[in-house]
Amino acid sequence: MPEPTRPTPGILALAALFTFAGVMHFAAPQFFDRIVPPGLPMPARTATLLSGAAELAGGLGLLHPATRPAARWGLLALLLAVFPANVYMAQEPQKFGVPAWVAWARLPLQPVLMWLVWRAGRSRTQS
Repeated sequence: MPEPTRPTPGILALAALFTFAGVMHFAAPQFFDRIVPPGLPMPARTATLLSGAAELAGGLGLLHPATRPAARWGLLALLLAVFPANVYMAQEPQKFGVPAWVAWARLPLQPVLMWLVWRAGRSRTQS
């Protein structure tokens, strides 16, 4: 069965989520700079801009069947790479102006998001 040319509503939602997040890395980078964990071997702004660009590329990549598999792998790698920032935020939520429960609640959402990306990026012939 050939790949559908239109993305499903779920893929559109994921594409919108990642594209919006990517844009926000450029529109309001200060917040993202602050959650880069200390000790990363690059400046926080570099990490912010690289992750924003990866989110934009992945989000847009989900929109076309030809780029969807690459977007899948790229977004999965990105989600793994940014997980330490989520842990850092959960460990010190007062630094970021978020309630501790919000910061901690984000952590189990990461595997769910990864599963959604995994499903969205597979071809229709894969299970």
